[in-house]
Amino acid sequence: MSKCIISPSVLASDLSKLSEECQRMIDNGCDWLHMDVMDGNFVPNITMGAPILTWVHKNVPEIFMDCHMMVADPARWVPDVAKAGGKSYTFHYEATSDPEGVIRLIKEHKMLVGLAISPETPSSVITDTLGNEVDMLLVMTVKPGYGGQKFMPECLDKVTELRKRFPGKNIQVDGGVGSGNACQCAKAGSNVLVAGTAIFGAEDPKKTISEMRSTVDQAIAEQK
Repeated sequence: MSKCIISPSVLASDLSKLSEECQRMIDNGCDWLHMDVMDGNFVPNITMGAPILTWVHKNVPEIFMDCHMMVADPARWVPDVAKAGGKSYTFHYEATSDPEGVIRLIKEHKMLVGLAISPETPSSVITDTLGNEVDMLLVMTVKPGYGGQKFMPECLDKVTELRKRFPGKNIQVDGGVGSGNACQCAKAGSNVLVAGTAIFGAEDPKKTISEMRSTVDQAIAEQK
């Protein structure tokens, strides 16, 4: 299993001062920032796009923008997000009939490739070929589109199944994740944790990030 990565979800931040919020998370020890891009089409909510990502990257040059593209046409936004400074581009399996084509396009734009599945989608749709072509797999543990939802533990069976097939892959979970269930996620096989409210809303984000990291590190050590 790969190393632990903590990626706070900016959907839970004060979006009116996004650059400062991202810097605050970096100062508190996070690895990535999970940028929730929603188009009001694939999901019933609108958040941000490439123009905002561009300014965050200018203001926080060292940021690793883990871009979660909850959009209906994932290929369309690849060039813009790459130009804006996105480091990783995760698209939804449900949003395209040509995942291989989207993967190729993301790689051409020198970004890491993530492939996401929503709660209703079985992990079996990620074939061995498809899984091996990407850098990260994202298992949603809430329905995509809104922050602050309740964690769906039944989705972790998919994490376990994918970890068996892809032992060295980054496997991310997103939705309702925090210190209370980080251990559950890590034991299932996830090494990349996205947490929104649990980190941004914490009195001591540094402590929360540290606790989540040590929980995942312990689970990784036990699985070796």
